[in-house]
Amino acid sequence: MKHVFYRGLSSAGFHDLHYTEFGDADNPRVLICAHGLTRCARDFDTLAARMSADYRVICPDVVGRGESAWLINKADYIYPQYLNDMTALIAHAKVDTKAGVLHWVGTSMGGIIGMLLAAQPNTPISRLVVNDVGSFIPKASLERIGLYVGKSPAFASVDVAVAAVRAVSPFGPLTDAQWRTLTIPLLKPLPDGSFEFRYDPGIGDSFRKGPITDVDLSLFWNAVNCPTLITRGANSDLLLKSTYDAMCDKASARGVEFADVGHAPMFQTDDQLTVVKEFLLG
Repeated sequence: MKHVFYRGLSSAGFHDLHYTEFGDADNPRVLICAHGLTRCARDFDTLAARMSADYRVICPDVVGRGESAWLINKADYIYPQYLNDMTALIAHAKVDTKAGVLHWVGTSMGGIIGMLLAAQPNTPISRLVVNDVGSFIPKASLERIGLYVGKSPAFASVDVAVAAVRAVSPFGPLTDAQWRTLTIPLLKPLPDGSFEFRYDPGIGDSFRKGPITDVDLSLFWNAVNCPTLITRGANSDLLLKSTYDAMCDKASARGVEFADVGHAPMFQTDDQLTVVKEFLLG
């Protein structure tokens, strides 16, 4: 795994952005994996290792998360900013879709970013995995997320932090080791020996500024023409079963549900990893 930094531009100036990279840097087949709202690039370590023989795998920390900088203007934590940063990433990484391919895996927020990019005319994305997010996001799920996003508690130990993440993350029946793997990269040590989350609490401002409503992304979903895999936790409250079924009716799309998982599958288990790999490799 290699750590790489590049720069993006927001309304307040330039900011540093970070991604991890796996596989052969000269491989023209590129896979970008984008994480969820309060998560980070390291969520994809397991998937990236599995895919690195076939792809150059790039896993960005979306601005305000992980090793990427925090934005000065918190109002810039919006999708147009994320799309601009991902476009800068594609350029910085010298992704050449004429000589190779660009595929995308996105969980929740990362899936929305992928969907929005794939919906654009002349998009470079030729295959897309949308993980537990879709063309309609219900108000109730956003209200649940709003209960914890943007809060910055201190944790006395890693074990306490792991327990807190498990309490709000319905990722399914993972092992204790897998929960630690998914939690430790989220933590920033503090001088007193405690830990806090490695993300800007300002990303939660939009949840506190006004009434939360349903979000309809069907205009963008309908514009996505590349082959798409929709993965869903069977107990998800963010990608409703009715939305999932409707999305799977699209000729270019197929779907897979994972039992005993809520929002969202984290691609830590063999069944989930195999489904994604087989789809991406066609």
